[in-house]
Amino acid sequence: MPSTPLASLDLIRDLVAFDTTSRNSNLELIHFVRDYLQRLDIPVTLVFNEDRSKANLFATIGPTDRGGILLSGHSDVVPVDGQSWDSDPFTLTERDGRFYGRGTADMKSFIAVALAFAPRFAAAPLTTPVHFAFSYDEEVGCVGVHTLLDHLKQAPVRPALCIVGEPTNMQVITGHKGKLAVRCHVHGHSCHSSLAPHGVNAVEYAAEMITYLRAMGRRIAQNGPFDPAYDVPYTTVHTGTIQGGTALNIVPAECSFDFEFRALAAQKPEDLLAELQDHAKRVLEPEMQRVAPETGFGWEALTSAPGLEIDPSHELVTLAKRLAGQNHHSKVAFGTEAGLFQEVLDIPSIVCGPGDIEQAHKPNEFIEREQLVEAEAFMSNLLTAVTA
Repeated sequence: MPSTPLASLDLIRDLVAFDTTSRNSNLELIHFVRDYLQRLDIPVTLVFNEDRSKANLFATIGPTDRGGILLSGHSDVVPVDGQSWDSDPFTLTERDGRFYGRGTADMKSFIAVALAFAPRFAAAPLTTPVHFAFSYDEEVGCVGVHTLLDHLKQAPVRPALCIVGEPTNMQVITGHKGKLAVRCHVHGHSCHSSLAPHGVNAVEYAAEMITYLRAMGRRIAQNGPFDPAYDVPYTTVHTGTIQGGTALNIVPAECSFDFEFRALAAQKPEDLLAELQDHAKRVLEPEMQRVAPETGFGWEALTSAPGLEIDPSHELVTLAKRLAGQNHHSKVAFGTEAGLFQEVLDIPSIVCGPGDIEQAHKPNEFIEREQLVEAEAFMSNLLTAVTA
């Protein structure tokens, strides 16, 4: 039986070919999308970063005097460095009903499906506008979309609803956790290791803080709060990296470590950070400063993104279920830009897109053909909905 033709396939191939790893500029891809949309007489706005090396793209199809539906995705991908791929990660490769390439799941396929339907949206008598928002630097902490949010704050009419197309296997997602990532700098006092009590060992005090974080995580896992809609139904605490020390026979003066909270809506990560900082100030710093007054802790915010929570009875959830042809919804642990659209712009948002998050960031990342068929059916149903 022949495979279902895919309207989006050529565009997926085009988008995957752009190496938009977050450390690189995304302008080649953004200019490609801009030119494609402008050939359809769709007005496009680019919102640049400070040095104009990267840009968000915003476009509106249909009437401009009402809110409409925003389709949102990020253009950047994670690195392939050190990964073993069976094919070129920036060349779309089909094997056994799967399409391999960096960004196929996360999340260039969704962008390509939206773009594939742009000619149909542009030709239709839309009663509800459809907007596209394609951002940069999502993979390094949802940082690029903020300039687009600032731009939309000033717009006379904002989108009324938002669908973020992160990979959910086309399941309708009504919630995800928020994230706060922090770097702790431990300032100690160096001396020869034979005189260790005369120094303040920054590595050891970092270890004490990490142990405290671990205890916080255990406490929350045991006592909650809980939300059974998540696969991990509680806030998680995680330490990811640590650097410190110069030689075994030197008491280290400096150490730093990075940690994060991924929090349920019922728990504010800022409160958890405040607890950690209070422990450092009350318990550890007095002990350190009895040896050397200049010692202590410093805190550097790395990234933060709000969680997402939308009432399952909201009209957007009902609409998304109808477009996806399903009756259920769920929540995911990973973060998206949906929480920012909802918190900063007060635009009700959900997450629904093709692909499996289990494939994201891995070597041989792929998307199933059937996921693309479902995504194109979703977009076809959206076209019907916005012309009704």
